Amino acid sequence: NTVNTMPEATLDAVADHGEITGNTVAGGYDQARADLDAIKKLGISYDDVVQVLEDEGVEKFEASWNDLLKSTEAELSRLAPSEG
Repeated sequence: NTVNTMPEATLDAVADHGEITGNTVAGGYDQARADLDAIKKLGISYDDVVQVLEDEGVEKFEASWNDLLKSTEAELSRLAPSEG
């Protein structure tokens, strides 16, 4: 019950030489808060950074989706050419 949009090359790289070390998030909350405070003091807006990342992520996902649709349509056309 999972949708995975990670590139296959990334999955292959992790399988080849990645190291899964368990939960690396829990226990790091204080450091994360300190890091975000430091970024804010530098004048970097967390909300702006998150928005840019979201926008770019959606654009890349949409481009990949459109490529998938085009290749699927091309394969369908190749397998069942229209009689027109």
